[in-house]
Amino acid sequence: MRLSNLADYAVVTMSQAARHCGGGRVSASELAAETGLPAPTVQKLVSKLVGAGLLRSVRGAGGGLQLARPAAAISLADIVEAVEGPIALTACVEGTDCSVDHECRVRPHWPLVNEALRGALANISLVQLAQEKEIA
Repeated sequence: MRLSNLADYAVVTMSQAARHCGGGRVSASELAAETGLPAPTVQKLVSKLVGAGLLRSVRGAGGGLQLARPAAAISLADIVEAVEGPIALTACVEGTDCSVDHECRVRPHWPLVNEALRGALANISLVQLAQEKEIA
């Protein structure tokens, strides 16, 4: 399983925003410059992240973006779900038609698998993601 590019970029953007905690607000264009991501992509992400309640946008002089709640209260699962929707490894869990649905003995187990995956991602906080680490 891989995150989509957009989910990956959302994690990068939120991690960079978290590094500004306590230092005032930051603009989407600043986040784009600091992360090296294209400005239109960051704008799109900011819109999704604000809509999900992870970022807050303040207009006017001194305005900009800031985390909507403390970095410790934002998880990797929150960020991924803001961009991708509910975490699910298979489409059948979402009610999508499946050609083997009537015979599938695994389907009842997917919610357990999905919850385990979501739980693992929920245990990684934005604080951890925002920590600078040496690149080997």
